Amino acid sequence: MDTNDLAIELPSSKSLSNRWLVANHLAGGTMHLTRLSDSDDTRLLRQLLAQANRGGDNLYFCQNAGTVARFLMAVLAITPGSHLLSGDDRLRQRPMSPLIETLRSLGAKIECTTREGYLPVRIVGTPLDRRTATIDPSASSQFVSALLLIAPKMPAGLSLTMTARPASRPYIAMTCEILRQCGVGVRFSSNGRTIYVDHCDTFAPPKTITIERDWTAASYFFAAAALRPDLRIRLKSLALNSLQGDATTNEIFARLGVSCREVRQPYRRDVRSLTLTGGGERAKQITLSLIDNPDLMPTVAVACAALKVKATLRGLHNLGAKESDRLSAVSAELQRLGVRTIVSDGTLTIFPSTLRPKGAVQTYGDHRMAMAFAPLKLLFPSLEIENPEVVTKSFPTFWQQFNTLL
Repeated sequence: MDTNDLAIELPSSKSLSNRWLVANHLAGGTMHLTRLSDSDDTRLLRQLLAQANRGGDNLYFCQNAGTVARFLMAVLAITPGSHLLSGDDRLRQRPMSPLIETLRSLGAKIECTTREGYLPVRIVGTPLDRRTATIDPSASSQFVSALLLIAPKMPAGLSLTMTARPASRPYIAMTCEILRQCGVGVRFSSNGRTIYVDHCDTFAPPKTITIERDWTAASYFFAAAALRPDLRIRLKSLALNSLQGDATTNEIFARLGVSCREVRQPYRRDVRSLTLTGGGERAKQITLSLIDNPDLMPTVAVACAALKVKATLRGLHNLGAKESDRLSAVSAELQRLGVRTIVSDGTLTIFPSTLRPKGAVQTYGDHRMAMAFAPLKLLFPSLEIENPEVVTKSFPTFWQQFNTLL
């Protein structure tokens, strides 16, 4: 089979794109950002940041984009004027209290207009002149990243202490590295719980930033390789050396029989692509903590179910507050397919079962549900995915790329 027929064009990292957009906004738009994500979330953030630059319209509607809402809340807290930040019904159910309370403790003027701790909120932009704050990051690392991104613009900088283990810790490290690349001083306390960010009058970012390809998006094709060992899949412009925590996809799927090889440009050090092949030796059962990589849970869960690998996936406590109640949704849809699962105390256990597709897979309006279950179509071509268009939130061309494998 010709590998070129299975070349996959991944989207750019949504997480990196969104952080660089905020950094560029605060730097006065001096950077040239290339290969930005074309996801719905990134397009929305660009639009709302442009609105903040223009002034005037004070309603910022974030649809169902949690990252956009949290980053914008911090940005608007230091942006002169009166702003109303809101979103759709699902976003108004998602937790914002830790970020709201910490911003208030730093001097922000934020009023919850309907229910305390939730959107919509009225924000009156003002300088945040206090330096020290604490935050509970156990529900989302985005609370921490939102504060870190605006910290250089705070008159005294920021000393932020985390009162619990953060969810998705690699995303905090990603944010810190972006600030360092912008010339901002960032350091951690010896125990790693307090982050110090220096005040910075003038950002000194690189003139051009090229966004990495998205590792979370890559995970769906690692799953495809695990399920169909006869396929050789080439992921263009993706490198193992990455700022993204979900690059651990490679290590996880190695345990499920997928090998990964970097292909480099002739006479250059640049990575041209990763080539995936399945069919290697795989574990009969795996136990993983995904507290740092919760977005990988649906992909890993579906792959293990299809391969009849017993899986115990832990550290999933905060998945009830995603675009859907993702933990319950994955369990319910696997059970619909005939797989025995147990959900208990933030842990999903999957038992070896014979898949019996019946009816359409429900996506609950969640892009990651649609993409995680898609590899099953390689085994059951008639399997239907409900509302397949939800993938545009993070990977608009997903079905076009996935159909290359069919």
